[in-house]
Amino acid sequence: MEIVVTAIGPDNVGLADPIIHEATTQGGSIAEIQMYDHDEACVFAMMCRFNIDPQRWDPIRRSMLEIGERKGLSVRVWTPTPKRRARLAICTTFQESTPRAVLEACRDGIINADVRVMLGNRRKCESLAQEFGIPFHHIGLPDGTADNEAFVRLVDAYDVDYIILARYMRVLPPDTCWKFAGGRIINLHHGLLPGFPGFRPYHDAYASRMLTFGATCHFIIPELDAGNQIINQRTFSVAPGTPLDEIIRIGQEENEPQCLVEGVRRVVDLEVKLHFHRVIPAHPPARAST
Repeated sequence: MEIVVTAIGPDNVGLADPIIHEATTQGGSIAEIQMYDHDEACVFAMMCRFNIDPQRWDPIRRSMLEIGERKGLSVRVWTPTPKRRARLAICTTFQESTPRAVLEACRDGIINADVRVMLGNRRKCESLAQEFGIPFHHIGLPDGTADNEAFVRLVDAYDVDYIILARYMRVLPPDTCWKFAGGRIINLHHGLLPGFPGFRPYHDAYASRMLTFGATCHFIIPELDAGNQIINQRTFSVAPGTPLDEIIRIGQEENEPQCLVEGVRRVVDLEVKLHFHRVIPAHPPARAST
């Protein structure tokens, strides 16, 4: 059984050792450790991934939470178990087609998951949540920025496995990324990475006279440009002279939703996972016999 432990809080001595010691004492084999120690900001963050006997789940979870309380750390203990349907939080801003596609895919059994909650820094998708009977929480501040403390609090309250940023047009702060590190945050970018990042990838690709456009589904990590986090990419081609408005329409209504659905499916079905900031097969293919 794979378990992911994240811990973040004020920097101090001896924060990582109790977590590592508890994991190994309980019989766990450590597969990955990442730590961030920012002296200037006095912040400590850690992600530890290890394998352990499933019967040790409850004791290890209790022990890790106790360590967090004792050390003043915000600790989360999570497992990507294949024995139940995954629990999703969908985060939105304005665009409805991508969250709708995920909702429909979960309803139709394409994605083996349940959408537990929808969060929005705008209310544009509230009616969509009502249509599917999903709780919606508006976490936007008056200027359109997001209340990140409410974001974290709600994700925890709904006991979410994966956070789906379905054209959620806000950048998550690093501490939020650390709290849900280990491949739990999935983003849909409306351009082909790494060629067209930023907020206007359709416009940038159009200005570069591209005839092929696309979208990228990728994991979010605390550090930018730290590796290859791409889960899925999907492209479409247009004829020369196709207006930009038509390109954007095709991208938003057809290409982006299909790209996100397939990316989320791959993660939920445990076909891929994030390991040291790179996407790898969750189960390496068997070696062919000779």
